[in-house]
Amino acid sequence: VQLQASGGGLVQAGGSLRLACAASGRSFSSNVMGWFRRAPGKDGVFLAQINWSGSSTKYADSVKGRFTISRDNAKNSVFLQINSLKPEDTAVYYCAASHATWPVNSDRFEYWGQGTQVTVSS
Repeated sequence: VQLQASGGGLVQAGGSLRLACAASGRSFSSNVMGWFRRAPGKDGVFLAQINWSGSSTKYADSVKGRFTISRDNAKNSVFLQINSLKPEDTAVYYCAASHATWPVNSDRFEYWGQGTQVTVSS
């Protein structure tokens, strides 16, 4: 599985972004998909994951209510809607895929995209 994230950019606090991740590979629809981020000088953190059908999602407590993960298997894509952006959301955002059984431990994501930069100005 190859992943390509996009949709990042520079936004003002309070704004919204929709990140997209395009996947190649015939097994996309069977993968659990996830989003992570890495802020400058910090470790990567799990944000959200979604099961193969999109019927189940799981979020980090810190982003519940502001972040929404979704997927479109017909388009081999997964999305992350981010609302009410805060300066502390500034990070490189990565999409990831896993063949493991739902729900997936964050260390079980085997495939990673290159990341897309999100910068939130105050």
